[in-house]
Parts: sequence; structure tokens; C-alpha cells
Amino acid sequence: MRALVYEDPKVMNVRQVPIPVPGDKELLIRVSRVGICGSELSGYLGYNSLRKPPLIMGHEFAGTVAGLGKHADMFRIGDRVTANPLLSCGRCDPCTGGSAQLCVERKLVGAHVPGAFAEYVVVSEANVYPIPDSVSFEVAAYTEPFACAVHICRLAELSANDQVLIIGAGPIGLCVLAAAKAMGLRDVVVMDLNPDRLQIVRELGGYAVSSEREVVTVRPKLGFDAAVDAVGAQTTRIRCVESVRRGGRVVFSGLHEADASLPVNTIIREELKLFGAFAYSQEDFATAISRIADGTFNLLPWTLLHPLEQGTACFEKLISGPGSIAKILLVV
Repeated sequence: MRALVYEDPKVMNVRQVPIPVPGDKELLIRVSRVGICGSELSGYLGYNSLRKPPLIMGHEFAGTVAGLGKHADMFRIGDRVTANPLLSCGRCDPCTGGSAQLCVERKLVGAHVPGAFAEYVVVSEANVYPIPDSVSFEVAAYTEPFACAVHICRLAELSANDQVLIIGAGPIGLCVLAAAKAMGLRDVVVMDLNPDRLQIVRELGGYAVSSEREVVTVRPKLGFDAAVDAVGAQTTRIRCVESVRRGGRVVFSGLHEADASLPVNTIIREELKLFGAFAYSQEDFATAISRIADGTFNLLPWTLLHPLEQGTACFEKLISGPGSIAKILLVV
């Protein structure tokens, strides 16, 4: 089969590799569409410790069932599916408590095991979800990043009357905006430096700002009820902490910088609630599929499709300047 193989920093090539064989309770999925994630951009540049060459990356995907493991009996050949790429043991306390994303043995498709930048990928049957015929493969491939957004909104305990600040209008920030709007929130402010991405924010119904001065003009008198950092830099993390009201909630999801100094005395005195958001639970993933199926989420107007063979050029485009692109999906 054809696969886009990460072979060295800034080096990816389409190679012929063996078709993977599904294990006992696994499925072989014929990949139709697969998205490029920001974490894969850092992997491509050699900055991501989870992604070591040689590796087939890719974890945001949708396709059809092409093969069944010996005891896989929940699906049939030809079923249209997407998959939760976060593999867990199913036995530890986090797994049995509904937080499989915190599994002590967690692995990610496209990082620890071969991913979906290929014609076929193998995934545990327990991680596979059917998608309705009414949902295109393009929309279904957004399930994984949208599940991240659903998880972030759940941790932030958002309600319809909340006023929220999101810093970063990349794919996750835009997905958080879409998830918040689907929950009925009206006052969602998104800050970014990219004017094209800010136009997407406006078209999705958010308030777009490009500087701290602009944030101040729309900030509630007592501060935002919640703030989401979808960048991961020290400056954006501090800005989120300083933007919320007393007792407010801050969710950190960006991974740009490993460490940051925060105003801890402010956090203590204001009784702020801080959360780290990693991936999603199985419940979040199922919720994401449900909302995608009912049509409340759609970033396709800002999505580009390119063949797998143009993968390297797509990575370079996203790194050098995505413009008004929310996501690039590779067509396999």
C-alpha cells in the first residue's frame, strides 16, 4: 500500500509498505480522508518527542472497514467509520472510571503505532464508531479535533450565559468556538494574529480580536467566566489567567512551550480553577460524533483537500502560513 512516511525532520516520502494485518479484536480500515494536526507539524519539524522517524503519522481520519480481526464482530466490511485514535488498556482506574485519555498505558495511532497517512490503518474495534450516510468523510475526519473541543468545553463547565475568551484561532481554537456556539453561547471572543483566521471566527459567529487592547474593549467588567489557551505559550497562558473573573475557569490545551511561569498569587487570591486538557474521553468522542451528525459543526468552507502524494507540500503550506485555511485533509 502507499503510505506517507516521516523519515527525518522535514523529510516525508510516499513509500510502498505492507498492508497491516488486524489483530484478534482489531479492524483494518481503508482510509478515505485524513487531517493534518498541529502536533504533526511539530513532529515533521523534529520538535515532538512522541513522533520518531521512521513513522506513518495521521490520527484524524475516516474511511470504510476493509478487514476484520478473528473476534471482531461489531462491524461489517464496507461500513463507514471513524475512530478514536487514543488506545487505552481498559483495565486501569482511569479507564474504568471514564477517563481513558489518562490511561497509564495510553498510545496514539500515528505516534506510537502506524497511523492513517496511508491507504490502510489498523485500529482496535472498541475505538471505532459508525458514521451516518448523511455525514461525508470530510466532515467525519473532523471528529477527533472536535472531540478535543468538546472535552475542553466540558472541563470549562461552560453554560449558555458564559462569556468566554479563546486565545488561538487554529483548528482547535476554531473547534472550541464551534462547540461553544453549539452549546448556545453567544459571547465568545477569539484572539489571534492571523487576519484570515479571524475572518473565519466572524463567520462562525464569534468576536474576533487581534490584540490585548481589543480584548479589553470587549472584556466583561469583572472578567470572562472562562478562558481557553489553544496556543501554549507563556504569554497566552498568562493572558488567560489575567482575563477571567474571580472564581473563573482557565483551560490549557496548547502545547507550544513545555514550561511557563504563572502568577500563582493571583490564582490563589482569585480562587481560579485551572485545568489541563488532553485529548478526550470516550464520552466526549461520542458526543462529537452526535453533534457532527446533527449538522451543528462544519468547517468545510475553510478546508482544503489534496492527494496523499502532496502531503509534504501541505505540511510546508501550513507551517509557512495557512492563511484562511482551517484544516488540510489528505485524500487517500
